[in-house]
Amino acid sequence: MNERPLGVLIVEDEVLLATELEFLLVEAGCCSVGHAMSSDEAMVLAHDLQPDLALVDVHLCDGPTGVNAARRIHEDCGAVALFMTANVKRLPEDFAGACGVIGKPYSSFVVTTGLEYLRICMREGRAPGPPPIGLTLSPQYLALWGLQDQQMAG
Repeated sequence: MNERPLGVLIVEDEVLLATELEFLLVEAGCCSVGHAMSSDEAMVLAHDLQPDLALVDVHLCDGPTGVNAARRIHEDCGAVALFMTANVKRLPEDFAGACGVIGKPYSSFVVTTGLEYLRICMREGRAPGPPPIGLTLSPQYLALWGLQDQQMAG
């Protein structure tokens, strides 16, 4: 295949986790376009780099601002956001426009299979089947990708 890999912005204030995510992105056929540690930095990078996907933690170095960052990245920059957080209960009902969440702690398998799945969904505009274990899709994206009959399993 000659398709361009998905460009992914990592919005995570823990440097070791961000570094690990960069390696997992490559394994999943994606590439890292940048790394932000705060919501303001995330917005600047999202505007400048135009990522396809943003992996967003809820709690960043400037506080629990990840929900607002994800919403703004989605609305202002057109990128798909995916929460990567231990604070799943802090997510609003509409997932702030994000496609879903992978809860921490996560395994490399959950991250790579989740990213591979999202890559297919984003390229084809539909899901190849139910989401893999560890990835919970938002109701909006369940409908968008043709899975409105799927139960949201956590």
